[in-house]
Amino acid sequence: MPDFVHEDRARADGHAVVCGIDEAGRGPWAGPVIAAAAILDRAGLPLSLAAELDDSKRLKAAARDRLLAELTPHAVIGVGQASAAEIDALNILQATFLAMDRAVQALGRVPDFALVDGNRPPPLPSAPGCRLDCLVGGDGRSLSIAAASIAAKVTRDRLMAGLAERHPGYGWERNAGYGTAAHKAALERLGVTPEHRKSYKPILNILRDGES
Repeated sequence: MPDFVHEDRARADGHAVVCGIDEAGRGPWAGPVIAAAAILDRAGLPLSLAAELDDSKRLKAAARDRLLAELTPHAVIGVGQASAAEIDALNILQATFLAMDRAVQALGRVPDFALVDGNRPPPLPSAPGCRLDCLVGGDGRSLSIAAASIAAKVTRDRLMAGLAERHPGYGWERNAGYGTAAHKAALERLGVTPEHRKSYKPILNILRDGES
């Protein structure tokens, strides 16, 4: 379960503002990639709430929604995104880094230490001099990253539900843009939308088949 060990270690080294960073939506065929950055109130966060925080993938949707609402008084959270067009132009890794920097910028505070889920440190031009520590499986190890994981996932699911209303038939309110059988069938029936990631092989193949 996540804890404050990494945050406390950073503060003991003299870093006053520590944030956790995570993303949601690198794998889907459609929609943006979303990143979130979270600065938790170490002293004010209720123990009962901290005990429930975890990797968003391990939590049910209703639990994620509730936890994000309960976190709000005890955290500063910034959210950033990179669009499907930016993913196609940059590649998914660089677009994820861009979303992470936008999330840090949205905090309204400049962190001097960031705990990042994964093994690749993002450049953070919005926080010059910020030290980064990458944690593989960090959303299950750091409470700040777990909070960011929940914020990113909830934000993206809500955004995809909104896009589903503009582009009905693909089931994005259920599959969040991932490559399910229903999504694939809808693509064959309805075609590719502006929200699809045209650099992703399944979408690229459909576009090529349409040209042949």
